[in-house]
Amino acid sequence: MRADEVKDLLNAVKEGRVSPEEAVASLRNLPVEDLGFAKLDTHRELRQGLPETIYAEGKTPQQTIAIAEGMLASTTGPVLATRVPSATAGALLERWPEASHHEIARVVVLRNETVAPLGLVAVVAAGTSDLPVAEEAAVVGEACGLKVERVTDVGVAGLHRILAARAPLDEADVVIVVAGMEGALPSIVGGLTATPVVAVPTSVGYGSSFEGLSALLGMLNSCAAGVVVCNIDNGFGAAMFALRLINRRSAGSERGL
Repeated sequence: MRADEVKDLLNAVKEGRVSPEEAVASLRNLPVEDLGFAKLDTHRELRQGLPETIYAEGKTPQQTIAIAEGMLASTTGPVLATRVPSATAGALLERWPEASHHEIARVVVLRNETVAPLGLVAVVAAGTSDLPVAEEAAVVGEACGLKVERVTDVGVAGLHRILAARAPLDEADVVIVVAGMEGALPSIVGGLTATPVVAVPTSVGYGSSFEGLSALLGMLNSCAAGVVVCNIDNGFGAAMFALRLINRRSAGSERGL
């Protein structure tokens, strides 16, 4: 249950449309639901506006299903699983045929946000090999109610490609830039646009890229002011940062700030 839903419930009690007993029943769940092997943070939606996301890697299909059942029963926002192995994806789709499996992103969306788009995010991928991480960011953003513009294969080896994609960068509320190798693309994008830039290094590259460490260090040392950096291959984290930024901006606009 989200903060606005709690407010609606309290107003309904005040106006006599809902009895105090019915309200208590709606709020009866404890902040944590103990499944034995996992403890669900069922009040995260109330605190942050979104329920927990299920990190499926390392979990059995049965564990992931049990967590998903708990999240679907105790929340109203989008419910999704990331880094989903193929066997787990099959089990989730068998249990919920209406769910969406995004194979490249390794994300299964069990319930998405259905309101009008909250804002626009441009997800920029340096190369085709960076697409799994870029798609994770894009799919998670879309599931959480963002409109996403994908800009693919615009790495610095052919600089004219990103120069031709200026419009989506300037129109977006946030730009997520995903790159491996030396990780230079976020600096280029950060120098081209005033839009907030979130950089995501990927573990794409030859031996001296050290599984993304070279890209991470390059992005942390960006000469473009105001570029923030997520961890290696963390498209999910970039999408969550963009969502928080857009949500706060929307909240400020509603308050006249």
